[in-house]
Amino acid sequence: MQINEKVYDSANLRHPLIEELLAVIKYRNLILQFISRSLKTRYKRSVLGVVWTLLNPILTMIILTLVFSNIFRFDIEYYAIYILSGLVVWNFFSSTTQGSMSDMIWSGDLLHRIYVPKSVFAISAVGTALVNMSISLIPLFGISLILGMRLNFSIVVMPVAMLFLIIFALGVGLLLSTAAAYFSDVLPVYDVILTMWMYATPIIYPFEILPDWVQPVFKLNPLLHLLTLFRAPLFEGVIPDWQTWVIGASVSLVVFICGGLIFTAKSNEYAYRV
Repeated sequence: MQINEKVYDSANLRHPLIEELLAVIKYRNLILQFISRSLKTRYKRSVLGVVWTLLNPILTMIILTLVFSNIFRFDIEYYAIYILSGLVVWNFFSSTTQGSMSDMIWSGDLLHRIYVPKSVFAISAVGTALVNMSISLIPLFGISLILGMRLNFSIVVMPVAMLFLIIFALGVGLLLSTAAAYFSDVLPVYDVILTMWMYATPIIYPFEILPDWVQPVFKLNPLLHLLTLFRAPLFEGVIPDWQTWVIGASVSLVVFICGGLIFTAKSNEYAYRV
């Protein structure tokens, strides 16, 4: 009887990042189940259900508009849309990165029992946040029309801006998941960092009000450029210049690649850490 033996040549093994990507494709149904579970868990005991995803950014927008447009008197036409578009981007980024860490840590029992690609937790967090973001776009466009804002053809590039934002958020989520697997203090520390990061991003204030000497420092914030790519086509009715697109695409890809490389380099240790 002939026995077929499979020989593993360590010199011909694929890179861990490639192996992880192939495993994610293989386990794509599991990712969909994680996304479905997260959405059902979130809305299971909620009286308003999905409606809360619509109301939450609207209520926040109303409060911030009343405070900043009257107290600080920002002279911005359609200021409510300015804030709401920023909140849609920020809520997606914050929920994705926080969800990536928490899902990795709280899924330790699953990692101990069976094999799953470790990146499925970060990817499912992105998918869950993307569903919520898509729902949030309904009041964003609805209020734009109610307030009489003219929607230009430039909005067709918004999906590309969203793609860059997804890639960037996933890269950050992978980096944070790696850190959280080794240091549990990353979760509370990141909450503080998120608060600082939010106020360092022109979500509720125009970038132009910053002093000239501090503007170059704020331009180091990658979310500034990603937010501009998303907001400008809707709020200003223009397609951002090519430099902004290059910066947004570059920072997204670099962060994603770095996050993927670091995450997969340590992936075999996560089951023993979380």
